[in-house]
Amino acid sequence: MNYEDFKNIVLDRRSVRNFTEQEVATEDIREIIDCARYAPSDTNSQTWQFIAIRNKEKIKHIEQLTWDQLHLRAAEAEQRGLSKEARMLVRSFGPYATAFSDAPVLIICLATPYASKFRDRIFDPIELVDDAVWAEEGIKSSCLASQNLMLAAHARGLATCPMTGPVLLAQDQIREFLDIPEECQINMVISLGYPKERPGKLARKEIDEILQIID
Repeated sequence: MNYEDFKNIVLDRRSVRNFTEQEVATEDIREIIDCARYAPSDTNSQTWQFIAIRNKEKIKHIEQLTWDQLHLRAAEAEQRGLSKEARMLVRSFGPYATAFSDAPVLIICLATPYASKFRDRIFDPIELVDDAVWAEEGIKSSCLASQNLMLAAHARGLATCPMTGPVLLAQDQIREFLDIPEECQINMVISLGYPKERPGKLARKEIDEILQIID
């Protein structure tokens, strides 16, 4: 592959929220996870795991868990006199947080605890950082794997949409429903399927806004 081919994959990827009913084959799921696992990670700790849900009823249940918690938060906001914000939470954020509902596959991206020989032999004995920092390290590497996953899916003719709304709203309920171990963090969820539409390209900040070169 030359550079332009790779750049086209990166620039053509879109966050898709409407999918066809076509099923995603097990081979396709395994292939994109194969790409995900080759992401770089802190000291090769590979702090990621994935749960791929194809059961429609389970996906719908996770959608309902998310809506239930969203309505609960909106009711709490109403009680504090934040009626406008409560309505916006339901009407504006709700559809975004549950845009996975018609996806053939919902991938739960987990961040596992950071563990390595460096932590065991050096970092922990000298108390290099607080334990909470190691949780952040797991999230960072898991995000790198998730990006690999989404680019691989696009290259294979599939579409994805990463979402943190269900995590922000219903992390505890999703954890209980899927029996996710307490030591694993739910990083994000990614809907996966064949696109029914192709969203337009969104504006990006100019390179000069985000880059500083120091010679």
